[in-house]
Parts: sequence; structure tokens; C-alpha cells
Amino acid sequence: MTELGVRWTAEQVLALAPDAASRSAGSRLGVTGPWSATGAGEGAVWGLCKGSGSKPYQTVVAVHDGTGGSGTAAGQAPGPVPASASAPVPGYKCSCPSRKFPCKHALGLLLLWADGPAAVPDGEKPPEWAESWLAGRRQRAERRTAAAPAAGAGSGGRGSDSEAAKRRAERRAERMAAGASELEQRLADLLRGGLAGADRAGYAAWDETAARMVDAQAPGLAARVRELGAIAASGDGWPARLLEECALLHLLDEGFLGISRLPAPLAATIRSRVGLTTDKAELVATEGAAIRDRWLVLGLRDSEDGALTTRRVWLRGAGTGRMAMLLSFGAAGRAPELALPPGISLDADLAFYPGVRPLRAALGTQFAPPAAPAADGPPPGCTVGETLAAYGDAVRDDPWVDAWPVVLSDVVPIPAPDGWQVADAADDALPVDPRCLGRTGLWQLAAVSGGTPVTVFGECGHRGFIPLTAWPPTTTEPVPL
Repeated sequence: MTELGVRWTAEQVLALAPDAASRSAGSRLGVTGPWSATGAGEGAVWGLCKGSGSKPYQTVVAVHDGTGGSGTAAGQAPGPVPASASAPVPGYKCSCPSRKFPCKHALGLLLLWADGPAAVPDGEKPPEWAESWLAGRRQRAERRTAAAPAAGAGSGGRGSDSEAAKRRAERRAERMAAGASELEQRLADLLRGGLAGADRAGYAAWDETAARMVDAQAPGLAARVRELGAIAASGDGWPARLLEECALLHLLDEGFLGISRLPAPLAATIRSRVGLTTDKAELVATEGAAIRDRWLVLGLRDSEDGALTTRRVWLRGAGTGRMAMLLSFGAAGRAPELALPPGISLDADLAFYPGVRPLRAALGTQFAPPAAPAADGPPPGCTVGETLAAYGDAVRDDPWVDAWPVVLSDVVPIPAPDGWQVADAADDALPVDPRCLGRTGLWQLAAVSGGTPVTVFGECGHRGFIPLTAWPPTTTEPVPL
């Protein structure tokens, strides 16, 4: 192990790819043939990759920035990593013209690094071209760190700034309330006329309503309206599903319009569901809000919403046993910046956003580079019955919860003509979400299991279970699905 932490597995590297084409192209470059002048040290991996031109591509990946400042020497213990520093892992720079991040060269270099020190030796000093970029990253992180308290001090001394921010918040609240009232009227009109013709109306009416919610600065309401438009084309049983979602949207509307009468945790949950979130810097800086633990990365899941990619990274505290979710976003061919491969652990502070059942968190200070957990097997899990009970409790407190993270122990994946299930020793079975049926990950899970019980992490929702990571019975290495 170096100051980079442990080398990743190939599966962890490929989880960073922005799309399937990048995974395939990166895999072809994960061999020594096209590479020269490779090395690893001072929180980075670098190398020269031969391309079609006369000059090789210069590729460098900031796997970890050490202290967020000038880095650490080999063998030294790193200091805390400020929350305002660059993303924990990784950052990319390549001289190729690709507009994808990471590009195939960065993926190939990381795959080569994952293969061992024979191809990418440790303890090297970065070449000048790589060091120049790394130094720039460190300087930008230091400027952000220095600017955060200065900005807070400046705004505290200028009452006009505070008053202006207050007026902006009041105007937004008024627009959102007007949007919620308009949405209530549209839902009432829909139900008054009946749902029977909703499948013939198309998407135009839903898109127009969603646009109105965007104008009202209520992105959470807009997203739920768009989902209503897709339900009518979702197959048998769509009227019941549409009615259920309309009821949940009505409940959210009414909660927001009467938010002043609600308990603080529930009010915070509703604000987040309609699109009002707490500022990350303010959350992390709140005294006593951070929880330090060694957080194991259980899995990640990307979802597409037009040109925007949303990444959910799930973690579990080794000491607290608490689940956490980190959100990051990417657009225009970029993978979300926060890329924590399953199986690594972080000694870090997490600050949880307020709510009835706080789950989303912001990453604060990191006290060491990412590392592999002790080889003591997969994380502890629960039975199918316990999973359903936990999900039921979550829905009771937060009816709009999309998914609840869960680790299932000793379950066997079972393919069937009408879908997949995961079953435990008590013969209790949890159906797999139908949206997973086209994914190769289900057959990969079956191959990992081989008919024997395995530990699986995933998301439990109202449509079923989405498996994300599995731990084979013969090894402690997680397998992203």
C-alpha cells in the first residue's frame, strides 16, 4: 500500500465509465502494449499512451489528493482532507480530444494500475506535465478552502446581502406555493374527468404541467409530474399505479402548502422532496452535525434523466451501522464526479441532511486516503422478512421514499419465467424490480452465486429489489452488478 491506498479491482475501475462503449474501449487499453513511462505516486497515476498520431497521449488520474494541499511523501501519514477540496476520487486529465470523462485512456491506465506494480510501479515522481496539472488541482482546492470562511465572514458583516437572500427565499417560496396550488387544481381536474382516457392523452399535457412546476422553481414536483406521464404507457394495471402516484403527489402538495403546521423533521423531508435543499457547505460547517466513522462503500447506481446522469453512492458506517447516500451529477457525456468504487472504505465525516429518516449525506473531512476494509468477509445483512419490515418503516415515515438500502444475507437468486427473485433460508422471497430484467447483472449475480447463498446489497422499492453489489461465497472482494 502507498499513499494512494490499495489498488482497485478491474470491476471498480469499470464502474467509473460513462457508458458501455467507454468500458469496452478502456478494457482494450488496459494492457502494457500501448503504454510507456507509467508510474504511481503522490496521489496520482500517469502514463503515455500511443495513439494514431505521432505524439502519445498524456494521461494522468488523481486517484487521491492526499491532504488536498501539497501531498504527502511516501510512508508519511496523510492529514485530514478538507470537504472543500477536490473530489475524493478521482480526477482526470488526458491530452486526447475525447469529451467523455473519464476517457478510454484514463480507464485503460487505471486498469493497468489495478493489475499490479509490474506495469505501473509505485513510489514514482510525477513527470513535469503531470505534476503541473496536479499542482493546479491542489491550488484550486486550497483557494476554495480559504474562500469558504472568508465568504461567510463577509456576508455576516453586510446586512444588505443577508436581507437580499431573505427576500429571494421569500419570493421563491411564494412561487412554489403558487405552483403547488396550480398542481392541486390540475390533479383535481384529472380525477374529476376520470383516468380512463389518460393513456390516450400522450405526454404533452404532462410535459406542460412539469414545465409549469419548473417555472415555479419546484423541481421535485416537476420530476414527479413527468413520472405520471410515463405510467399510462407502462402496461397492464397502469390505472391503479397512476392513481397511487397521483395520491402521493397530492399528499406532497398538501404537505408543502401546510408546511408551517408540521413537525420540523417532516417539514424538512417535504422541503427536500419538492426541491428545497440545505446548502452543502452550510450543512458540513454546522457544529456537531458531522458523524465520523469508517464508511464502507456498498454500491453505486446511475440513473438517466435526459442529458443529466444522477449517481447514488451508498455507504455503511462500520461503527454506527448507519446507512448513507451521497448524490452527484454529471451532464453532457461526463460521468458524475463522485466515483467511489464498491469495496473501499473512507475514514471520514458525513453530515446528514435533515429529515424524518435522514439518509442523504454530504461528505466532509476525510482523515485518510480510501482503503480496503479488513478481509473479514461481507458486511452483515438481514433476512427478506427483516428487509420488508425495514422498508415498511421507511415508507411509514416518508411516503415518498424511492428506495431503501439493504444488505441481504444468505440469499439465492432464482430466475423464473415471470421474473427473478432472491430467496433466503426461510423460503421468503423478494421479487427483483422488473426494470432490472434487461440487465446482464442478474445473470452475473446468478454466476456469482452458482446456486449457493450469497450476500447482496441493493435498493428495496415498491416495485421490488434492485441488486447492485454481490459478495461471492469464496472471496471477500465485492462484485458490482
